[in-house]
Amino acid sequence: MSLKGKVAVVTGGGSGIGRAISLQLAKDGAAISVWDLDADKAQETIDLIAQGGGQAIACVGDASAAAGIQSALERTRAELGPVTILVNNAGTTGFCPIQDITEDAWDRMMRINLKGPFLCTQASLPDMLAAGWGRIVNISSSSAQTGSPRMTHYAASKGGVIGFTKALAMELAPLGITVNNIPPGFVDTPMLRGAPINVETTIAASPMKRIGLPEDIAAACSYLVSEAAGYVTGQTLSVNGGRYLV
Repeated sequence: MSLKGKVAVVTGGGSGIGRAISLQLAKDGAAISVWDLDADKAQETIDLIAQGGGQAIACVGDASAAAGIQSALERTRAELGPVTILVNNAGTTGFCPIQDITEDAWDRMMRINLKGPFLCTQASLPDMLAAGWGRIVNISSSSAQTGSPRMTHYAASKGGVIGFTKALAMELAPLGITVNNIPPGFVDTPMLRGAPINVETTIAASPMKRIGLPEDIAAACSYLVSEAAGYVTGQTLSVNGGRYLV
């Protein structure tokens, strides 16, 4: 599924799922703009892309702040070209009983996980509208589908991403732009390894008896941004090893 000639922005592309998506889309032929707060991690990703013969740049900044988004987009357009693929992957997580979640913690979760994708999408849309073609993939979470204790603010923010996806898909469908979301299940990432959960116990309780890999999510994203998925929009493509069945 060739993406030759396309330019893709992947937020949070410095590690984990974002890195795997960046590498996969570069392999598919797209030029990649890797956005991340961590300059070293972003550089590692573009070095890996370069080793595979791909083209990429790193944009360091906050994907939930309008000024940083605009600056990164201007650089991306100048060095790679107009953006017609956007993967809203950057996010944060948290574990906290509901009665201990502060207003600041709630607002931060919503700003990064929900406001960020809104701002990135809004800023990127002019290029897609001009091209009459675009692909937007939002990374949500299976926690928004199943619920998850001590993750009320996180699940709510990711549930918002799913609703955002559906509404935006309806609005943009006549314009040649598709919008879909992927809620990962239990995926082996630095964020997961730092969470206060028993990884081995969770693996044992899962239908497939294995942990998901970032590459599993990247493969789904590769499909959703391709020409093969041109008639697919507003969908939730669950990649979770059977954790949640629709």
